[in-house]
Amino acid sequence: MATAMPPIHFYPFFEKRAYFLHREWAQRTCAFLNSRQSSLVMPLLDVRHLTTRFHTRHGVVHAVEDVSFSVDFGQTLGIVGESGSGKSVTCYSLLGLVPQPPGRIHRGQALFGGVDLLQATEKQLRGIRGKRISMIFQDPMTSLNPFMKVSAQLTEPLALHENLHGQAALHRAIDALAEVGIPDPEKRIHSYPHQFSGGMRQRVMIAMALITRPELLICDEPTTALDVTVQKQVLDLIRDRQRDLGTAVIFITHDLAVVSEVCDHINVMYAGRIVESAAKSDLFREPLHAYTRSLLKSIPATQRKGERLYTIPGLPPDLTHPSAACAFQPRNLLGDPTLCLTDRAPELEEIQPGHFAQNCPGCLAQA
Repeated sequence: MATAMPPIHFYPFFEKRAYFLHREWAQRTCAFLNSRQSSLVMPLLDVRHLTTRFHTRHGVVHAVEDVSFSVDFGQTLGIVGESGSGKSVTCYSLLGLVPQPPGRIHRGQALFGGVDLLQATEKQLRGIRGKRISMIFQDPMTSLNPFMKVSAQLTEPLALHENLHGQAALHRAIDALAEVGIPDPEKRIHSYPHQFSGGMRQRVMIAMALITRPELLICDEPTTALDVTVQKQVLDLIRDRQRDLGTAVIFITHDLAVVSEVCDHINVMYAGRIVESAAKSDLFREPLHAYTRSLLKSIPATQRKGERLYTIPGLPPDLTHPSAACAFQPRNLLGDPTLCLTDRAPELEEIQPGHFAQNCPGCLAQA
């Protein structure tokens, strides 16, 4: 509710001049409070019509086409899809990590704290990456420098973004390792990455990503290379640190079982586009698009013992030749492929309140 200026009858003992001086101060205060209240309802990140393509010798790869989504403060957004669906490129585009050339952002807007990330200069992005937005990559062994001790890699963001050096930075790094469950952090901080196990290296990456207390954390399949037990520990750790710091999270994965554990809202991507977007409870209770239903059906834990595991037939389309019709039509077994759009690409529409899906009759149909 907006803050209003109290009426004059609340000030019967004030002189006229004092009242008007107070009114001017109150009006400025109310305007400030109202602006703050308005900012609270705006998302932390608002992406609109993001389109990223790669210009190669073999043609133009339409990696991300017309993708729109938002992330609220403290929310966990899951982006799910097969390899090559555009999940990682979407987030790399936001942080200016797409190599140019061959990559090129053709259009779109990504507002983060009043800054359009897609139009920001390299200097602006350097001030945001690692400070306000951090990222955890899929393979920590290729993300950590094997020639540098963990202490140097953990304290580097502190030196760059907070001008913190020496023992103060080292103590902060030790605390960060302790917070992610690294045993004996005072000694282990002086180790090299190869002296840690895979799960421990991923914990180091989480500590490095969160050491500057970012507002947004992007996790690019952080559990893919880990066994099931360590995977659960890493997921719990990310969730606990998010709760403690109030950080928003974008979680990229191909595994719907993983996002069911950690996410509030889920975007399902296929062939560079979002085909379905809904709250986690709505998407798992009533998936609308045939591709989402296919992903859910292909989870091994949902299969009966002794039955043949369900797989989605065929392969994702070649994005150098994007389809002008429904991209999922050749693989659609859980809908009605004869009803799929053939004259145009389907668009994302609100099918149910808060539940969006591509408006392709064949993919929305139930087999």
